[in-house]
Amino acid sequence: MEHGEEAELCFPQLPNTSCRIAMRSYSVSLLTYIVLSFLSVLTVTLNLLVIISISHFRQLHTPNNLPLLSLAVSDFFIGVLMLFQMMTVDGCWFLGDLMCSLYYVMACISTSASLGNMVLISIDRYVAICFPLHYPSKVTETRVKFCVCACWMCSVLSNIVIQMDNLESPGRYNSCYGMCVTAINYVAGRVDLFLSFIGPVTVIIVLYMRVFVEAVSQARAMHCHTVTHSTRGSVKVSATKSETKAAKTLGVVIVVFLLCLCPYFCVTITGQDTLLNTSLSAFALCLFSFNSCLNPVIYAFFYPWFRKCVIKIVTLQILQPNSRQANIK
Repeated sequence: MEHGEEAELCFPQLPNTSCRIAMRSYSVSLLTYIVLSFLSVLTVTLNLLVIISISHFRQLHTPNNLPLLSLAVSDFFIGVLMLFQMMTVDGCWFLGDLMCSLYYVMACISTSASLGNMVLISIDRYVAICFPLHYPSKVTETRVKFCVCACWMCSVLSNIVIQMDNLESPGRYNSCYGMCVTAINYVAGRVDLFLSFIGPVTVIIVLYMRVFVEAVSQARAMHCHTVTHSTRGSVKVSATKSETKAAKTLGVVIVVFLLCLCPYFCVTITGQDTLLNTSLSAFALCLFSFNSCLNPVIYAFFYPWFRKCVIKIVTLQILQPNSRQANIK
């Protein structure tokens, strides 16, 4: 009986101060490990393919691909951090209080940067579709690099300030050894809520809706100028299909974004003090990681050049001389 009780502790050598292991069936624990491992590996692999593609091929070194590259980097780190999240499946953290605080800070920085990069991508598409003639002069490589660097700097500084208490006194909110808990006060929680959720969501939805309206307007304008009496029916059908496809694409982007992020921030709104325990953070970070896994699919897999790059990477053609100069588009 005593041995059984020791087996339920995160640190059996500290029976009076150790946290207890969450009691789950073997099948549930195994399934959780498999899902988290698969999600982590898939997220890292997909984003690494995007990073290699844009970094290697010179033809892809364009201003509009820089936010996509930055997004892939932030999502890559989220996938890597999922490996640490696997440690808390049984409710135990074995890396110490300092690593716990650093883990949460890195996770928050990566997710904030990912959201910021999605905002930059939506702005890029807004300018490209709504102001096509001014796009080359407005979206320059220097401006895009500045915006990407500003995005990462703001993510780093804001999350360090918000979680300063946890960094200064790691483990101050732990009630036993083996717990990994971080706390955010009321003011910091509301600032984080606005910067990490309300602000980006509002910008993305408004810009994508504006892009959709402009795309429909341009399709109708082209229809009016190019349609003839003999082809009026076919052109109308083609325009309708184009508008429907644009609506579905934008709908998928927004719905996936909200489904993956809403649960965590809904919990944030409910209390004055946001206390993230192991199970809640596991659920929230899994959703964050799932969104990071889908980002390469949404923003990269729809581009034909990405499929060409994947083939060249998988077949090791990128190791050939002058492969950086290959015609991708």
